[in-house]
Amino acid sequence: MTVRFTPRAAAFAALTSAFLATAVAGFASAQAPAAKPAAAALPPASDALPVPPPPQIQGTAWVLIDAASGNILASFNPDLRVEPASITKVMTSYVIAAEMAGGKVKDTDQVMMTENAWRKGGAATDGSYSGFAVNQTAPLVEMEKGMVVQSGNDAAIALAEHVAGSEDAFAALMNQYAARIGLKNSHFMNPHGLSQENHYSTAHDLALLGRALIRDFPVAYSYNKIKELKVGPITQPNRNLLLWRDSSVDGIKTGHHSKAGYCLMASAQRGEQRLISVVMGSTSEAQRATDSQALLNWGFRFFETHKLYDAGKAVAKQKVWKGQTPEVQLGVAEPMLVTVPRGKYAQLKPSIDVPKTLVAPIKKGQAIGTVKVMLEGKVIAQRPLVAIAAVEEGGFFKRLWDEFWMWWESD
Repeated sequence: MTVRFTPRAAAFAALTSAFLATAVAGFASAQAPAAKPAAAALPPASDALPVPPPPQIQGTAWVLIDAASGNILASFNPDLRVEPASITKVMTSYVIAAEMAGGKVKDTDQVMMTENAWRKGGAATDGSYSGFAVNQTAPLVEMEKGMVVQSGNDAAIALAEHVAGSEDAFAALMNQYAARIGLKNSHFMNPHGLSQENHYSTAHDLALLGRALIRDFPVAYSYNKIKELKVGPITQPNRNLLLWRDSSVDGIKTGHHSKAGYCLMASAQRGEQRLISVVMGSTSEAQRATDSQALLNWGFRFFETHKLYDAGKAVAKQKVWKGQTPEVQLGVAEPMLVTVPRGKYAQLKPSIDVPKTLVAPIKKGQAIGTVKVMLEGKVIAQRPLVAIAAVEEGGFFKRLWDEFWMWWESD
């Protein structure tokens, strides 16, 4: 009788002697099942009451978002194009901080209050001014505080000229960074926010801008909680009335002109929970503060923030082929927080999405997949999964053995 070998049997016979020394260990490694994701510990389920409607707000558009995820908690006309007025200066602050981080400018730079900046935005105009003397310099950080705290239009122009050479060039930078942040319905024509054709944003975009400044440049953001600033003989207060009413409020920016109405971007943090509100087109300085406070209080009362995963701790383990170790631990690069209606934390459903096959080498911090958190069928948060530790390539026989089993399992 003639014995015929199938291609698979022939391959196995040819490799048997080479694999003999590592067969037991290799087989055990190849057949080890991948670990399932470690779900966050959830409290016992509770009967959560429905979230009541948000407060009635006077304004053309408004929004309340969760800073951890950027999700909208409540809104009215969030994508309506509006004039951002002096809230524009939050974008100016972001650009300055980003250019500083890139080494283009320093906080110790001497910034000139030019004739142009003084005439367009100084004390002789109807708008807010910083008080810095014309044709004299001040450190960049002080000029920026004059823009942030006192809403100085003159300081915004002087800073734009220093950073980019002209207001037009700076506006181009503003739009480039706006696109990078993910502002989809904004266009900036100047650094101060005075009314100008084709200068617009939305309540939603502005909330995301505030979130980006808090997240990316906390030092620049910290200037927003300064209650008053003295420049020369002049002391001016921050126009954000909530800084005096609510100790949890630490920003962000007011705005006003005849076409924009009264506007306020506010943010507060209580515990690990941070919320951001934006009210546009309100009827008065007092009304914008009252409505913003009502939105923040409503959000903190009926929503809660929880940390699901700490940075650098294992969320899941996944099998690795051809590595010195048989698996890689996956986690998140930054703490993962979620904000949900109170009482619904127990209903969260975490899941992971990772490639079916992982092959060494894998670098520490390498993006491997995604962890998602669902609530009532909707994704409310997701983050990249990264390798907590590197996995180096295994030896020759380990790689050869895994190559065979990868081929075997793929057939």
